[in-house]
Amino acid sequence: MSRVINPETAGKERDRWTREILLAGRELMTKSQVDDQTRDLAAYIALALASIFQTIDVSVAAWEKRGYWVKADRYRMEWMWTERLGGLMKSAILAEDWPTVAVLTGQVMQKLSHVRLPKRPRAETPWTGAYQQLRSKQS
Repeated sequence: MSRVINPETAGKERDRWTREILLAGRELMTKSQVDDQTRDLAAYIALALASIFQTIDVSVAAWEKRGYWVKADRYRMEWMWTERLGGLMKSAILAEDWPTVAVLTGQVMQKLSHVRLPKRPRAETPWTGAYQQLRSKQS
């Protein structure tokens, strides 16, 4: 029997989410009024940050298994901001505090400034319906 190889690793998922967060953040920064798309964009950023945080333990499990505790802890500390900013953003969105959402979006964009986007981003909008998903997770 041969090995089963999973091409969708936690790192690849994290890379995809960071690129999509940047695209959503760019789009959100151009908005001057709060509408359904604004809510969806902000909610998608909050949900994606929570998803990124969930992949951290999966990524460091192999290092801990081999005894690389310092490397694992550094990696966790490097990505700890995703939980904090994602939680703050979720609270601000549900409270309809849009000035705070704008500040938090700027902080997220700054944290991800090292990420390179493809020259031709896909025309997908993965954030469609994210606000309803966020509200359903809140209940």
